[in-house]
Amino acid sequence: MTIPLSANGVDRILDRVEASLKEDLLPVEIFNDEAVFRAELEQIFTKCWVFVAHESEIPKAGDFVQRRIGLDPVIVTRDGKGGINVLSNYCRHRGTQVCQTDSGNSRFFKCPYHGWTYSNDGDLVGTPHLHDAYGERPDPKAWGLMRAPQVATRQGFVFASLAPEGPSLDEYLGGAGWMLDLIAGLHPDGMRVTGPPDRYKVKANWKSAAENFSGDGYHVDHLHWSTQQIHVSQGLEGGCAFGRAYEFPGGHNFLGHAWTKLIHPGFVLWGYPPGITEHFDLSGLDEAQLHVVTHEPPTVGTIFPNLSFIRFLTPAVPGGPMSVVTSFRQWQPLGPGEIELWSWQFVWDFMSEEEAREAYVTGQFTFGSAGIFEQDDTVAWEGIPRAAASPWMRQAGMRFHFQQGNNSAVDQSPDPAWTGPGIKRNTGYGEHNQLAFYRHWLSVMRGDAAVTIEGAEV
Repeated sequence: MTIPLSANGVDRILDRVEASLKEDLLPVEIFNDEAVFRAELEQIFTKCWVFVAHESEIPKAGDFVQRRIGLDPVIVTRDGKGGINVLSNYCRHRGTQVCQTDSGNSRFFKCPYHGWTYSNDGDLVGTPHLHDAYGERPDPKAWGLMRAPQVATRQGFVFASLAPEGPSLDEYLGGAGWMLDLIAGLHPDGMRVTGPPDRYKVKANWKSAAENFSGDGYHVDHLHWSTQQIHVSQGLEGGCAFGRAYEFPGGHNFLGHAWTKLIHPGFVLWGYPPGITEHFDLSGLDEAQLHVVTHEPPTVGTIFPNLSFIRFLTPAVPGGPMSVVTSFRQWQPLGPGEIELWSWQFVWDFMSEEEAREAYVTGQFTFGSAGIFEQDDTVAWEGIPRAAASPWMRQAGMRFHFQQGNNSAVDQSPDPAWTGPGIKRNTGYGEHNQLAFYRHWLSVMRGDAAVTIEGAEV
């Protein structure tokens, strides 16, 4: 159930969000409201940089994958010159989708309705019965597929922005780009996907998932306790005490853990075995990055608006061999109370097929569509839009509590010794990262922060 409101209703909700955030509270209605959702599509997904693919998915000329920006289907292509294009999947003649396939290799895309044909860089190259129908050829670029005006990559991750003006990708990412470099840039060849993304629908709001991966360590030893009972994970009760929160401008946030304190001084680089770490080249990292990957690496994180990351060490079966899982996932909005979760498993490009297969299987076991961690999270998130659609909760003015840590004895102040970008806190307690996510969400919804991002390029 969704409750539609007028545009003025959205403004009233945003006013309530602004007032509530001053108290570290959040109105429930933003998680299931048709008008708020439509405003998000207009204000966020058409103006922010959004992840669309990884270069390893389209390595050869002619390769393509079909993706989405908000609700808009797009085709991400590698053209004959090696360029990457992000093309609207709507024919310019009548709007029919010209590509019906998730991935493949093609020089052309032909609309099934009237046969208008486009090259893989978007130009219109064919119109049936040209002489009789049109007399002269329509301009190939003016009538080509709409192109994302800004496309750029960082560590092989392809992002697109539908805004013709605004910050570069590096400016937009800021500290998140700095973090992405140490996550995916420890080898010159970088990382690659192990296959197409898992895709499954969840009755949840995209913000709940993005917020969770921004830095919610508080749920882990409760929601995921069963994984410790079956010996797939351990030490969950220490997750917040040894947490390290990284908050960057622009709504990008990560949560790491002090593994060398929590487990063993020699547990560095996420627990990768020597056979993997011997391939790493850390010479390009700055001093703060080197400290992070060695002692307090990120476990989860979110790049605003809807790309998240998780990396941790776990066995595929209880008592089995350990493997480091790296998953990037995207919370694709379908409606105010529904998402399609897209999940990619990543491995280092130099890894053997056997090593890659082991990491893939372990990733699917933990964070795939039937993953033991994934099931816990998605079931919990599904309760949020139900509460947001409740007439009782809306009449009562229900607000969610984000005041954790306001009176805590645990020091949650920014680390004064931190030399990296943004803010680092030496605890996983508190909901600073989640609040930073929602404050940025509010700024973008107001039209204040989608174009200009505070903070220097990193």
